[in-house]
Amino acid sequence: MDRRKMISVVLPAYNEEAVIADSLRRVCDFLRTIGDRCDWEVIVVDDGSTDRTGEIASGFSVTEPRVRVLRHATNFHLGQSLRFAFNNARGDYIITLDSDLTYDPEHIGRLFDAIEETKAKVVIASPYMESGKVSGVPRSREWMSRWANRLLGMSAKGDLTALTSMARVYDARFLRSLDLKAWDFEINTEIIYKAQLLRARIVEIPAHLDWSGINQVGDRRVSSIRVGRSVLAQSFTSFLFRPFFFFIMPGLVVLALALFTLGWSAYHTIVAWASPDVSSFSDAVGAAWKVSPHSFVVGGISLLVSIQLISLGVLAAQNKRYFEEMFHLGTTIYREQLGLGPTRVLTDSDDEISSRRLGGTAGSQ
Repeated sequence: MDRRKMISVVLPAYNEEAVIADSLRRVCDFLRTIGDRCDWEVIVVDDGSTDRTGEIASGFSVTEPRVRVLRHATNFHLGQSLRFAFNNARGDYIITLDSDLTYDPEHIGRLFDAIEETKAKVVIASPYMESGKVSGVPRSREWMSRWANRLLGMSAKGDLTALTSMARVYDARFLRSLDLKAWDFEINTEIIYKAQLLRARIVEIPAHLDWSGINQVGDRRVSSIRVGRSVLAQSFTSFLFRPFFFFIMPGLVVLALALFTLGWSAYHTIVAWASPDVSSFSDAVGAAWKVSPHSFVVGGISLLVSIQLISLGVLAAQNKRYFEEMFHLGTTIYREQLGLGPTRVLTDSDDEISSRRLGGTAGSQ
């Protein structure tokens, strides 16, 4: 119980020769300042870089043996890089950061303190929560990121504000039990989704996302993230969090439109039927049709569409429930194969499902 905890800091890198040496120096300098509290290692995953990223990182590891470099022969993208690092990490906690350090290394200490204090399974550094801060990010990119995370937050439980944030810390044993599948940046939201299915505690702390260092590098570094593709992937992920929400809510809106238009048609039919010039109900319907035929058409089509959407929502909810049951069963079997112990230790089922937020001020560069 008194054994010192070990931190594994993971830096996935693809064509980062312009920044990787400085990033490693800054990360190691900070980790040395907390070396009296924990053991540590740094894992760089060179994801098939076509420049000197791997060579520079390997050279740095010669002078600092606690830096390890894992290499892909070709570019497998972020998801595979992180899984590669997770499977090779030796730490009790695994911290992930972007290799360009848009989140200052100071966040390592704050993430470590948060997961030790809360005993959470995942702690996310969020620049979008109260006391968080964003600096130097292009306005359009920041706007898309905020709205993508807001959409994900509406779909996911726990009122999270930065489900796509790369700066986070994991309980290593819990993380290895998730059997992750995503191949690219959507792995960050996949982890949150599966952690919530297992009723794990997820915590957010305020963070400072700072692009000023990237802007100074300029043309020497080209980001591998495609904003449009990222936003589309995040939008689809929000559908996975709560698929019935995307069917039932539009279905209810269309149903309200159908009831309004059909109600208008019914009112005019009743008025026409009460007229002494109309002798039958069918004549009353015909009279109302002459007044506004489009209300019958719009109302009928809207009613059919609303019924279909609501039905799809019910089926999606049922399907999601089946998936959750299978995921729980599969996780239990997977943990037994890995020898990670009983599921109760994994899920913290005695805790609430909610994601707690920790107060404080955002870190600065």
